[in-house]
Amino acid sequence: QVQLVESGGGLVQPGGSLRLSCVASGSIRSIYTTKWYRQAPGNQRELVAQISSGGTTDYADSVKGRFTISRDNAKNTVYLQMNNLKPEDTAVYYCNAFVRPYDDSSRDYWGQGTQVTVSS
Repeated sequence: QVQLVESGGGLVQPGGSLRLSCVASGSIRSIYTTKWYRQAPGNQRELVAQISSGGTTDYADSVKGRFTISRDNAKNTVYLQMNNLKPEDTAVYYCNAFVRPYDDSSRDYWGQGTQVTVSS
């Protein structure tokens, strides 16, 4: 069984930084594109950043120049470095990955989410 577990959220002042981690565990053959989404209260879930298995990245316009997504394939881990955080970045951040397990069909998996709150 494949699991994604996020960590690294918390309370930070405007202008501060946080680094989120998403660790995939289980019977994993391959991890393809991994994405970070966020959802603020009353809003739809939005795509923040994504990274392909080969390292190609893409970002939402609202976070370009402030957020950086990266991956460590040896550790089955994807990071989201968030700098110059703004109050509008406050949301629950979710990790999503398209995974091919050894013992099941390839599909999307989701983490449980980690809360990021930007406030003074």
